[in-house]
Amino acid sequence: MPGAIDAALETLKRYWGYETFRPGQDRMVQAILSGRDALGVMPTGAGKSICYQVPALALPGLTLVISPLVSLMGDQVRALKAAGARPSYLNSSLTPAQQNTVLKRASEGWYQIMYVAPERLEDPRFLAFAQATAAPGGLGIPLIAVDEAHCVSQWGQDFRPSYLQISQFIDALPTRPVLAAFTATATERVRADIVAMLGLRDPETTITGFDRANLYFGVEEMGEKAKVRWILDYVREHAEESGIIYCATRKAVDQLSQELSFELMPQGISVGRYHAGMGDADRRESQEAFIDDRVPIMVATNAFGMGIDKPNVRYVIHNNVPESIEAYYQEAGRAGRDGDPASCILLWNGSDFRLRCYFIDRDPEEGVFDSEQRDASRQNRYRLLAQMEGYCQTTGCLREYILRYFGETEPRRGGADSAGERPHGCGNCSNCLTDFEVEDVTAEALAVLRFVRAVRGRFGKAALAEALHGANNERVRQYRLDQLEGYGALKDVPTGKIRDVIDQLVGSGYLEQAQGKFATIGFGPRMREAMDQAAAARCDAVAAGAGDSSSAENAPRIPFTFAIKKRAAKSAAGRTRRVAKAVDLLREEAVAAGTGPGAGVSHEDDAELYDRLRALRTRIASERQWAPYMVLPDKTLRAFCRLRPRDRESLLAVPGIGEKKADDFGDLFLQEIADFEARGAGQ
Repeated sequence: MPGAIDAALETLKRYWGYETFRPGQDRMVQAILSGRDALGVMPTGAGKSICYQVPALALPGLTLVISPLVSLMGDQVRALKAAGARPSYLNSSLTPAQQNTVLKRASEGWYQIMYVAPERLEDPRFLAFAQATAAPGGLGIPLIAVDEAHCVSQWGQDFRPSYLQISQFIDALPTRPVLAAFTATATERVRADIVAMLGLRDPETTITGFDRANLYFGVEEMGEKAKVRWILDYVREHAEESGIIYCATRKAVDQLSQELSFELMPQGISVGRYHAGMGDADRRESQEAFIDDRVPIMVATNAFGMGIDKPNVRYVIHNNVPESIEAYYQEAGRAGRDGDPASCILLWNGSDFRLRCYFIDRDPEEGVFDSEQRDASRQNRYRLLAQMEGYCQTTGCLREYILRYFGETEPRRGGADSAGERPHGCGNCSNCLTDFEVEDVTAEALAVLRFVRAVRGRFGKAALAEALHGANNERVRQYRLDQLEGYGALKDVPTGKIRDVIDQLVGSGYLEQAQGKFATIGFGPRMREAMDQAAAARCDAVAAGAGDSSSAENAPRIPFTFAIKKRAAKSAAGRTRRVAKAVDLLREEAVAAGTGPGAGVSHEDDAELYDRLRALRTRIASERQWAPYMVLPDKTLRAFCRLRPRDRESLLAVPGIGEKKADDFGDLFLQEIADFEARGAGQ
């Protein structure tokens, strides 16, 4: 539909000031405008909201957006208003009188798009409103968009029973609208759940890829006190940048925010906090201060962040381990939404996993599932946590681990090769920037595999390591492990090293760690492969010793080998990757555009003009009670420095300047640029 996509591009330019869609956006928009259901799996920062906002503004009638968080609704409505659209939201933050007004105005055609929580769909009054709007002769509901669609699946993270009502709500409408679902992280199983449970009909499915090349990933194992010192040092080094620090509990948030405030307040660095135990007013004030750049650091539980549309978060630090890769990638992905370089760092220790197991066992989910469903849900959460533990312990490329988890094509080979070199990998994670020593532990690995087979997967890692080492303690004697073949086979190997070998055998698929409180070690999918290779090697050795050359007539058999990678001294780059600051990006963009030194513009001029434009943006945002990014994003300010627009026509050519923003405050930025250049010419 050439006409439809032309109308979509015109809408994009008019409201957002961009000439083209990002990868994947065009397919989703075109599918929706052609009347087809759609499923978009796009990482945070890829522009999912544009995929339903553009059709909402291009189509007649009222588009409904189902969103789980009040904060997301407020942010997106303010941003849409700033762009010149007519949005609204209907949620519990409004008084009954205000809700009446919103519904009345919606019935009169005031709005193009309305955000609602999934719980709202169960309200008989709202259902009646939606049925009247969608009925023949009504305004029409051309599109229902479901944001954070993974919440419909109990196989992912953030499952919300209220999402199960969405398909029933749609079935109750007199005319079925186009249905579009969006999520940032979803495995194949979760994607299938979304399609089935929302009732998507032959959806156009767009998976843009989970990789976000602008993000640096780091993992550090350390004790609790060391974590605090590490975070303090990092925040001091990045004092001018916005960052989020996630903790697993409310108590940890309160303690860490207090310690950081005590240390950083004398340096003028403010620290905010956010968790569900705070009052509504306190949470709202803390969130607004962070979004408005008044407080650069937010210490929070995972109650903070979903849908927070702040693009210039430069780092996300996890002080504790999240429950799943999905949760981690979504939370970490709140860094660098603007596409500029950002860092995602996970600090962990064994206590984090014990705490997560406690949470899983403590949460009965009564009233939501029956006992069988609760047990299945608990087992699934243990499965997700085991994947998270693998991420913490892997010595391969962290980015590839995440992409492989989400089924992203064939990953590039990460980690060290046999010579200890690192010719592959992303080059932008702590593992790829760390030197490793490789140690052949084939003999130890085979001893472990044989002993696991002997005990038939009935014991955990600690008991296995003790028995293999030949320990003579109560646990070994009680279970008669000292009477089994293989007991003491690794008496000269420290138990810590045996545990490392077991961990990496689990990570490689030769062994498997059971789900649940008692994490026994059993056979993995590759166990038979290893034992067959070892047996073949023994046969070959016997045949060679007897002078039998028959085996040489067969194809060469590869013997089982196993090596572990030991961390050596970390490179300086691997410890803390410095995030590129505005002046670095100005320089890079100027050189790429041919406007750097030699083109009549200096980096110093660009940096000074950028600071002046940033100050102007802050004044405008304060006057309008907006977040600064709602005025203009950092990239647009840098484009001003590079392009130096002089009139409305050249102003509208700057990416990120739509017609409404050009009308509202374009002249202020043009005047600031003109004054800056006039001052420079007079010197």
